[in-house]
Amino acid sequence: MRTTRRELLIGVATITLALAVGRFDLLHAQSPAISAAELLQPGPLGEMVMGAENAPVTVIEYASMTCPHCASFHEKTLPEIKKRYIDSGKVRLLFREFPFDPVAAGAFMLARCAGKDKYFSMIDVLFAEQTKWAVRNPIEPLLAIAKQAGFTQASFEQCLSDQKVLDGIEWVRNRGAEKFGVNSTPTFFVNGNLHKGALTVDEMSKVIDGYLKG
Repeated sequence: MRTTRRELLIGVATITLALAVGRFDLLHAQSPAISAAELLQPGPLGEMVMGAENAPVTVIEYASMTCPHCASFHEKTLPEIKKRYIDSGKVRLLFREFPFDPVAAGAFMLARCAGKDKYFSMIDVLFAEQTKWAVRNPIEPLLAIAKQAGFTQASFEQCLSDQKVLDGIEWVRNRGAEKFGVNSTPTFFVNGNLHKGALTVDEMSKVIDGYLKG
């Protein structure tokens, strides 16, 4: 599945989230055998990473920006996981874009266009403000958030028209669905093992601690 710039801009301007989720829910796939090398292959735009490269535990998260469960995880669970494990060098987090609709794809594009140094800050703000921009007419609230990150009207529109960025995001999404059986968000792979749903701090800590003790 490949979205064009025109389709993205039309989608961002007009789509309702209920219809969007229904459309992108066609990405169901069988859960295939997964090799570590394949799972760790970065997408065309490169990985967005938190934590030390030599951390003993690698967590890969597939998320959609319009997913309320993903927003909950990033607001309630990730800050404590970051403090306990990522900042201490025990966990490396690879965050991968898995948009379920054009609005989510547009939000990811803005985070990518903001640059590596602002990427996760932009993601945090977008998740925190999700109920304001994940709406029928998302352009104005998304533009307001983008301006806080230094975008102008022109750079905002240019970003949402960048086919290369959109293609890179969709490559990751399609590969996650086809190769790794990702069909819901958030989906995690912890040292290659699948875990689905917005895990609580205790649930994720239990998974991570199991690998650290092992």
